[in-house]
Amino acid sequence: MHLCRRVVLAISTFSLLSAFATAEQKPNRLTAADIFNLQIASDPQISPDGRHIVYVRGFADIMSDKRLSNLWIIDFDGTDNRALTTGNFSDSSPRWSPDGTRIAYISDRDGKSQLYVRWMDSAQTAKLTNLDSGVSDISWSPDGKRLAFASLVLAEKPKITGMPTAPEGAKWADPPQIYDRLTYRFNGRGYLKPGFTQLFIVASDGGAPRQLTTGDFPHLGSVFGGTEPVWTPEGNSLVISANLRPDFDYDPLNTEVYEIAAADGATKPLTHRQGPDNDPQISPDGTQIAYTGFDDRHQGHQTTHLYLMDRDGSHSHVLAPQLDRDVAHPRWAPGGKGIYFLYDSEGDTKLAYTTLDGSIKQIAAHVASSTSSYGAGASFSQARNGNLAITYGTPGDPGDIAATAPSDPTPRVMTALNHELFTQKKPGEVEEFWFNSSFDQRKIQGWIVKPPDFDPAKKYPLILEIHGGPFANYGDRFDTIKQIWAARDYVIVYVNPRGSTSYGEEFANLIHHAYPGDDFADLNSGVDAVLAKGYIDPNNLFVTGGSGGGVLTCWTIEHTTRFRAAASLYPVINWYSWTLTSDLPAFSTLYWFPGLPWDNAEQYMKRSPISYVNKVKTPTMLMTGEEDWRCPISEAEQYYTALKLLKIEAVLVRVPGEPHGVQNRPSHQIAKTLCVLDWFEKHRAK
Repeated sequence: MHLCRRVVLAISTFSLLSAFATAEQKPNRLTAADIFNLQIASDPQISPDGRHIVYVRGFADIMSDKRLSNLWIIDFDGTDNRALTTGNFSDSSPRWSPDGTRIAYISDRDGKSQLYVRWMDSAQTAKLTNLDSGVSDISWSPDGKRLAFASLVLAEKPKITGMPTAPEGAKWADPPQIYDRLTYRFNGRGYLKPGFTQLFIVASDGGAPRQLTTGDFPHLGSVFGGTEPVWTPEGNSLVISANLRPDFDYDPLNTEVYEIAAADGATKPLTHRQGPDNDPQISPDGTQIAYTGFDDRHQGHQTTHLYLMDRDGSHSHVLAPQLDRDVAHPRWAPGGKGIYFLYDSEGDTKLAYTTLDGSIKQIAAHVASSTSSYGAGASFSQARNGNLAITYGTPGDPGDIAATAPSDPTPRVMTALNHELFTQKKPGEVEEFWFNSSFDQRKIQGWIVKPPDFDPAKKYPLILEIHGGPFANYGDRFDTIKQIWAARDYVIVYVNPRGSTSYGEEFANLIHHAYPGDDFADLNSGVDAVLAKGYIDPNNLFVTGGSGGGVLTCWTIEHTTRFRAAASLYPVINWYSWTLTSDLPAFSTLYWFPGLPWDNAEQYMKRSPISYVNKVKTPTMLMTGEEDWRCPISEAEQYYTALKLLKIEAVLVRVPGEPHGVQNRPSHQIAKTLCVLDWFEKHRAK
């Protein structure tokens, strides 16, 4: 009951309590409360000798309402799965020392994310840092004597000249905050503190850390995140990806690969092009560097290729140019004769290996004849003997840890974190289907989540759920919210319309400077294809989606009245205002539009759902987190007010403290799940 009062500020016509009550009536089905029961395995790190795997086990704590994680270790043969750390903390980023005797990791157990080292023979643990801004992106030196990491170094705040000092005992209001950068706030981080991420080095047995880099630049990664620094084999320098140009705020993807001397921070650029150069990985013999990127043409989507160059930056070339898919997470194989990497194809995450002449071999993702995926956000690591550890999942399970050996490359699942839960509660079956778009007969891929105990003779209500991005993809992966909705006897349909990734650059760029638009026809055709199967009630169709899916939800109800109700979650509805209020202003004007909004007002507005809101007849819910800087809540508020002025039934849900996605707090993810479901139940034809 407190959840309803705390989260839903504009809903008086329905209650979350009914959703909780109905869900609990079927004990063999997943409920929203099971968000507190599910556990997720991630970031598997195999020991250098290939005998053990340390991984992160994520969970939601029902008492603190927080997402937390501990470190676990399992033998390569699948035995002796046990905890390395315990408690209601966030322990993450485990990294083995080169000799396998220690593990470095990051933990917030003392209040802020700091660097820790654990000795594996004695279980003794030492805290190595105590920095005010915390620690990220840790990396061992080859001799195991040092660790590199990143941390924010604060700069002096802009001040008001001549401001008097408050007298002793006075209680003045908080002072004004002054910002002077283009990117002054960012989703998930809030309003940014003045300063920049710098690299540090600390002795692995403790001592004062040394700041290696300086300057008014972020020294790791791009606006969308960093990558760990990589030590060169001789241990005298590090290789990083960063944008160290004065205009980095205005050219957010334009990173380069740099080599930084560990002695004095001297920086040498190794790449020199317009476009991202990311995730550099140096070969075992130190002569070559693999990395990812593309030549930037300012398209909405550009295929990220795998590149190879000599250590000094010469002879750069695309490795395996025949692969029209986005390459991620390249890692050298032992011996340096090839590179492992991840990519998505037709909604599935693949693990592949390429030789240095570009010949690709896929590492199959099949266990016991069950088609599976390495999962969204997949990661892997490899030992010196060739053993691999990798994340692994199915549409019916959130994911576990799998392993392969050179003698048997078929993944062997090592953990079963949610086995007992799914023995009690049956998830819905997921079915893949293909159909033709009514716009141009192009083949489109989709998936259907059926209710547990599905009966094809019945008529079920349908929820069309649209992915965000828009340059992203759905696939054969577990989806918690969709499974909870399916457990309430809804058929859930999700598709990869034009613009989705994992089908090649041409398919993704069908929406370049044309989003939203023809992708609506793909989505609508997907609903038609499922209706033709005969088990859907055509009078009970609903539509929802978040972020880019929220955009398309609004666009959909402006172009059809077939849906009984809609729920648009954290949408953009006015591209002009979004560009000037989001955390990605330069990204918008460079990649999604042909220029600045005042120079291209017609382009911005003809693609804005607010321009067509007068066509809406569908009851609509809007929901956004109050600390969402990716799609600020002012976007949802505009659409809500417009619908109210038009006297269309609408509700606005504001979620306190939440950034983009409304799932930082488990209770807020539950509220999001049930608010949408209850809104649809309210409008369901009986």
